[in-house]
Amino acid sequence: MREYMNIDGMRVAFDIEGSGPILLLLHGWGGSAKSLAPVHQAFAQWFRVVSLDFPGFGESDIPKTVWGVGEYAEFVYRFITKLGVQKCHIIAHSFGGKVTIWLASHHPELVEKITLVDAAGVKPKRPFTYYIKVYTFKTAKRLYQWGILGRRNENRLAKLYARFGSQDYVDAGPLRGIFIRVVNQHLDELLPTIQCPTLLVWGDQDTATPVRDAKVMEAAIPDAGLVVFAGAGHFSYLDQLGRFIQIEKHFLLGSL
Repeated sequence: MREYMNIDGMRVAFDIEGSGPILLLLHGWGGSAKSLAPVHQAFAQWFRVVSLDFPGFGESDIPKTVWGVGEYAEFVYRFITKLGVQKCHIIAHSFGGKVTIWLASHHPELVEKITLVDAAGVKPKRPFTYYIKVYTFKTAKRLYQWGILGRRNENRLAKLYARFGSQDYVDAGPLRGIFIRVVNQHLDELLPTIQCPTLLVWGDQDTATPVRDAKVMEAAIPDAGLVVFAGAGHFSYLDQLGRFIQIEKHFLLGSL
């Protein structure tokens, strides 16, 4: 059932269904609660499942300032406590995983078990060509802004972004400032502070957050285990939904 809540003057949309312990689902960048709908539906038979539209996504309002990971995590904290929840499990994908790492580190009393699926958060290992691309983009952007490459033109800047920016950056629109801030925040130092049981689920074909990131998390989080799905990509939970539900059920409930 779709519901709405007002937090700090911002309307947030979420789906809530089922009964029992609270299971919070957090989607990735560019998605919404709908992104995790199959997981939501499957686990509503065992849990009170809450799927949130992050601010700026789905039907939730866009933040009025440039948020980072911390602001999103603190928002989730206010949201879940306003629901009257004292402790919950979390399943989080990609960007949602990044938010969950912050949440589990700063509010350990709130989380019981967490599942990070193809999660962001680890500082990426970039090839040399990546830095060439980044600095070429920054130089060209500055030259356009200064008018050195001709009269300043917003259409030219848009083409520059389209050529050098990631697809998420190009599609970010009004969230572009937030996207830049979030992408440049790395949470490696928070991983050892996560004390709750943590399940890492990854696709071995994930190119957005490669398995190397999962192995870094597994080594750094004290109570973490890693499951890798062969042939699955960045949306491993959808690529192998049946297996994901079976493993997740065992992790949360202790039964297959």
